[in-house]
Amino acid sequence: MKPLFLIDTDTASDDAVALIMALRTPGVRVLAITTVAGNVGVQQATRNALYTAELCGSDVPVFMGAGEPLNRPHQSAHWFHGRDGLGDHGYPPPRKSHEKLPALEAIISTIESNPDLVLVTLGPLTNVALALELNPSIASKVGRCVIMGGAPCCEGNVTPAAEYNIWCDPEAARIVLRSGLPVELVGWHLCRGDAALNRDDIKHVLSFGTPQARFAIECNSRAQEAYLEQTGEHGISLPDPVAMAIALDPTIVTQQTENFVDVETSSELTLGMTVVDRLNVAGNDRNRAVWAPILAHNKRAKVYWSIDNRRWKQALYSALR
Repeated sequence: MKPLFLIDTDTASDDAVALIMALRTPGVRVLAITTVAGNVGVQQATRNALYTAELCGSDVPVFMGAGEPLNRPHQSAHWFHGRDGLGDHGYPPPRKSHEKLPALEAIISTIESNPDLVLVTLGPLTNVALALELNPSIASKVGRCVIMGGAPCCEGNVTPAAEYNIWCDPEAARIVLRSGLPVELVGWHLCRGDAALNRDDIKHVLSFGTPQARFAIECNSRAQEAYLEQTGEHGISLPDPVAMAIALDPTIVTQQTENFVDVETSSELTLGMTVVDRLNVAGNDRNRAVWAPILAHNKRAKVYWSIDNRRWKQALYSALR
């Protein structure tokens, strides 16, 4: 039986590459793509998802979701991905339109009809939180929930403490982490350093000569510039494709722990911080009251600390050839 995927995305440049990986990996069936406001507005994210699916020759249904975070105004990441989220190269509009059903209803019905599917989230968690609030029972029906998000015990990329996807809608992230979903947290740190595509890797991808390979590099042109400005590191960092590679093959993870994880939702200094109970002290007397909503489910998240960079890149290359 083919692995069944449900993908929630704020489709910008690296999300698009992650979608290509899922749609072009043999033996994987993507049941639906749902879109959410994040790196770009939800209308643009939906357009980008439809365009990427068409580039892969896929007719996967795309459902448009939340245009704003749960409790705060939407703040995009145009400075990193370009105004259109794809580096502003003027890609043509998709031929197909999105489905009429709202994303949150599509998430619920898809999970209900396909228990044990793999839920992969590549943007803010607004849609998933709304679906959980409407139908909490879906949490127990998901086989895996792979979340690209967080900066566990390391620096953030939008504030010193927080990674963008979690920071954009921290209340939604808190709902998801407290829901009992089988969370696998793929933090931003996993796409940096040797995991980023270097100059030789980029040349290698372009040598494939496929439309998907050219698009993967081209649409990340602004992201490559922004990554250098932000970190001083050369290359293309691809957090969402790394998360997708792990969703497709979790054995590329080389170090992981299982921990209680919560998200800060009120501090001006650390809003959106993913707080990992790495030393298992959440249940101590001095912490138990604060951590009670997480402890109630007694469900630890898998937190990934390192991956096999060679194997992750091979997974990417296989999808782009």
